[in-house]
Amino acid sequence: MFGKLSWSAIPLDQPIPLITSIILILVIAGTLGLVTWKRWWPYLWNEWITSVDHKRIGIMYGILGVVMLIRGFADAIMMRTQQAVAIGGSQGYLEPGHYNQIFSAHGTIMIFFAAMPLVIGFMNFVVPLQLGVRDVAFPTMNSVSFWLTASGALLVNLSLFIGEFARTGWLPYPPLSEGTYSPGVGVDYYLWAVQISGIGTLMTGINFVTTVLKMRCPGMSYLRMPMFCWTSLGASLLIVAAFPVLTATLAMLSLDRVFGWHFFTADAGGNPMMFMNLIWAWGHPEVYILVLPAFGIFSEIFSTFSGKPLFGYRSMVAATLFICIVSMTVWLHHFFTMGSGPAVNTFFGISTSVIAVGTGVKIYNWIFTMYGGRVRMTVPMLWSLGFIFTFVIGGMTGVLLAVPPADFLVHNSMFLVAHFHNVIVGGVVFALFAGLDYWFPKAFGFRLHEGWGKASFWFAFLGFWVTFTPLYILGLEGMTRRLQHVNVEEWRPMLQLSVVGIVLLIVGAACQVIMLVVSIVQRDKLRDVSGDPWDGRSLEWATPSPAPFFNFAIMPNVEGEEAYWGIKVRAIESQRLSEEPEYHDIEMPVNSPVGFFTAAFASITGFALIWQIWWLAGLGFAAAIAGFVVFAWRDVHEFHVPAEEVARVERARRASREALLEQIAAEGATA
Repeated sequence: MFGKLSWSAIPLDQPIPLITSIILILVIAGTLGLVTWKRWWPYLWNEWITSVDHKRIGIMYGILGVVMLIRGFADAIMMRTQQAVAIGGSQGYLEPGHYNQIFSAHGTIMIFFAAMPLVIGFMNFVVPLQLGVRDVAFPTMNSVSFWLTASGALLVNLSLFIGEFARTGWLPYPPLSEGTYSPGVGVDYYLWAVQISGIGTLMTGINFVTTVLKMRCPGMSYLRMPMFCWTSLGASLLIVAAFPVLTATLAMLSLDRVFGWHFFTADAGGNPMMFMNLIWAWGHPEVYILVLPAFGIFSEIFSTFSGKPLFGYRSMVAATLFICIVSMTVWLHHFFTMGSGPAVNTFFGISTSVIAVGTGVKIYNWIFTMYGGRVRMTVPMLWSLGFIFTFVIGGMTGVLLAVPPADFLVHNSMFLVAHFHNVIVGGVVFALFAGLDYWFPKAFGFRLHEGWGKASFWFAFLGFWVTFTPLYILGLEGMTRRLQHVNVEEWRPMLQLSVVGIVLLIVGAACQVIMLVVSIVQRDKLRDVSGDPWDGRSLEWATPSPAPFFNFAIMPNVEGEEAYWGIKVRAIESQRLSEEPEYHDIEMPVNSPVGFFTAAFASITGFALIWQIWWLAGLGFAAAIAGFVVFAWRDVHEFHVPAEEVARVERARRASREALLEQIAAEGATA
């Protein structure tokens, strides 16, 4: 009746997962108890869980991403410390099977459930505001997308205390991932968690392609869109192109495992190399799905804090589209060593080198944006400058790996690990922290503490280099990745130095937490009353902080390449705002629980498929489909925001802007 599920699935003989599980259960139970005691459930249900507001969905993506980032960072700490102590005669504190689960979970969590939710969270929050519209094209589908991602994250964490996780790495290469060599449920947890979240991500890609192409405010032509909108469009196009490949590939592996089919087996006509090609045909575009929005964040920050337009805007657009296209032609560089032949390796080596041209264009344009500008060394700007230094070095090591003979020497070594983290941490994580500080006032109405923000940057920046520079050296010395035990005593100093870097990163993370706590305590002092704390140049800064749920009282009319900057300059020059418009009722989409219920039933279905409880899987799938049917039959799709409410919010915003104009005029008179 319960398939493969039994009491033996609980890891009673493994203290680390067991203790961690107990702590997590207590934390979750305590949180639910607090919410019940404070009677917050109606507020959470009405304002967050069922919300279709793109800003709140973006914030929930961010919260999910941060929680999973902490989980993934904990795995990284265990990996680095295990390798630092398991040298020579010492075996460390993690047995091989558990260590394999940890590095597999680390990669899976960081890519699918930390970086992706955080990047999509920024896209959700920022893109509609920058386009001057009130929401995304499909608000309810946006909610479904988020909750499906949360469902996948739930299944990954569930593997911690019911069963096990995959021991195959973050990409489950066959034949190791086939049922013969991985008979447990670890690979199944991976497959169904990623499948469910991947469907949500694909829906997000469709949503944002439609939003950017079809829902811009009057005057917002393609070449007037902010760069973050362009890079979000590029990432969404890649999602639409690449994620069906991931879905099909994992579906075929699932059929191999459950029904004994032979897509990727080493016998009966199967071909494991087909899996390699398919998974990396998705995998390398995935890198740019993460990096392109990060580039967009940096473009907004360099322009804002240099006090001038983005240099070479049209070349930046061209570079973004160039990267989108070429990123689909480079996947084979992940397995130069697997016998494709010199002609094939040469083609993919050249295409991998060529894609660096698009990134190089962006790097030079960011530098030229700062050149001649009035650069303000704020926290977002520090993360952006740290990115340029880190990403350039990571990019150069990537070009080195694009040369097949060089790749043969360091493939699957710690050099590759250092390169990948150089690009993803330096390119994506630095962007996420920069964007968090930059757009936090727009989300919550107050700025983050500057001092603690700078401390977190310096500890993270130095910690990153102290952690990963030794790994470059170890890779050149021949240390392969994924070693639970190290036999070469000479590698001990570099491994221990890497742990020092991890300590610095932990201090940097602690500074982030302290920054958030101090900022909340001092929120009145850090309050953003103007809605434009950074002297921004795009339309999100034309709204109050935090932005109202309808975003704009009157749809903006864009007349230049920098939508908000022109409006602001005209107001400063004339010393007055534009004439107050006539306000009208606004239609907004109603909240919907369909996303939450769909994800709940998807979680049940995924869990049942993992443990092969077929009757429960059927019920869960049917219930999820029924939820969509009920949603399709609803009669009320929108509600009206009265013109009086719109006027009240907008007049408060205008009053703050008028006060700011008076302050600017007074400062000009005394200058």
